[in-house]
Amino acid sequence: MQKGKASLWFDHPSYLMETACIAGNKEGEGPLGSVIDQIEPDATFGAPSWEEAESVMQKRTANLALEKNDLCSTDIRYLFAGDLLGQLIATSFGTAGLRIPMFGLYGACSSIAEALCLGSMCIDAGHADRVMVLASSHYASAEKEFRFPLGYGNQRPSSATWTVTGCGTLILSGSRGKSKVKISGITTGRAIDPGIWDSMNMGAAMAPAAWDTIRQNFEDFQVNESWYDQIITGDLGKIGTQILLDFMSADGCDIRNKHTDCGLVIYDNDAQDTHSGGSGCGCAALVLCSYILPHLADGTWRRVLFLPTGALLSTISYNEGQNIPGICHGVILESTGGTQS
Repeated sequence: MQKGKASLWFDHPSYLMETACIAGNKEGEGPLGSVIDQIEPDATFGAPSWEEAESVMQKRTANLALEKNDLCSTDIRYLFAGDLLGQLIATSFGTAGLRIPMFGLYGACSSIAEALCLGSMCIDAGHADRVMVLASSHYASAEKEFRFPLGYGNQRPSSATWTVTGCGTLILSGSRGKSKVKISGITTGRAIDPGIWDSMNMGAAMAPAAWDTIRQNFEDFQVNESWYDQIITGDLGKIGTQILLDFMSADGCDIRNKHTDCGLVIYDNDAQDTHSGGSGCGCAALVLCSYILPHLADGTWRRVLFLPTGALLSTISYNEGQNIPGICHGVILESTGGTQS
C-alpha cells in the first residue's frame, strides 16, 4: 500500500457518491454556474454576519449531500471538514447540528484534499464504511480576516486572487454501489517555504509546493505526466500557474496540454474582475464537485491528479513579517473502470 516516500495506493479504494455544492452569486455568474447545485443570491445567506453566513452555507451543503444520497447524518461515521477562519469557526458552528463525529482540518485552500486523503485512508483501513468531507470559504469573511474590511475599499494588485464564496461536500463509501469515480491513491504534501511574504501574491507562495508534490507523486508511483488525463491544481491563479509550468518545464516535464487550475476555471476572467483568478477552500471543492467529477463519471477523463494548494499564513504570522509557506496534497481520482498500470 505504501508507495515511495509520501504516497499510498489503496487496497480498498473510496468511492465517491453523489456530491453537493452551493455557491454565491458571483460564482453563479461564472463558467460553472449552470452545474453548481444551488446559487445563493444573498451573500449573507440570511445570517447577521459573514462568518455565520459561511456556517449556514456549510450546513445547507452537507444536508443537500445527505438528501441526494438518501442518507441521514447517523449513516455517516466521520466528518472531515475545514475552512479558512480562525479556530475553524465556520465549520464548528456550521456542522454542530449534524452531530457527526468530526475531525476539524486546516490546510488553508488545500483543505478539501486533506479531507479526501484522511477520509479515504480511514475507509481503506476499515475504520469507517462511509465518511463525509467538506470545505468552504466566503469572500467577505476571508477579506475581513486576512486583508481589509470590505468598506475600506482598498486597491487590489493584479497578483491578488478572489476568495470563492462556496462549499463542496462529498460522501465517500467503501462500497462501490452506483459510484462512477473512486480515490485510488494519494500523495501527501510537505510545507514548502519559497521565501514569499506578499499575501496578495499567494499563487507564487503555493506554486513550489504544487511542483514538489507532483514530482513526488511521479517518483513514488514511477510514472510521468502521460499516466494522467488531467493534472488539476487548486487555486494558483494566473501567476502561480505560470510559475508551476515554468518549474515543470525546467524539470523536462511539459504538462501544459493537460493542466488546468481551479482558480482559472471558476471565474470568467475576461468578464469578471477577479485579477489573478479564484482562491479559498471553496474554490477547489466547488470545481471538484461541479466540473472534475462529472468528466470522470462520463468517461471524458480516466485518471486525474487533483492537487489543491494552500498558503499557510495567519493574520499573526503576516503581521510579524513571516514568510508564507505553501502546501499541496495530491489525490488520484479514477473512473471506476480505471486500473493501475
